[in-house]
Amino acid sequence: MSARMHTPPHPASTGRADIRLPWWALALPTLAFVTLLTLILNPSDAQAATAEPAITQLFERIQQLIMR
Repeated sequence: MSARMHTPPHPASTGRADIRLPWWALALPTLAFVTLLTLILNPSDAQAATAEPAITQLFERIQQLIMR
């Protein structure tokens, strides 16, 4: 009895991947980049913070609780 040869069900791919990105996958990073670039280029609008940031106060409180 001869052995049956199994053929692959799909032909080998050509190596080209067909990937399509949604529109927002390019638009959102571009918008974020332009926004940050605008903030960097116009430092006259930046104002120094007068009070301590809330995150600093939170870390100080956590540190005080740990040191008790």
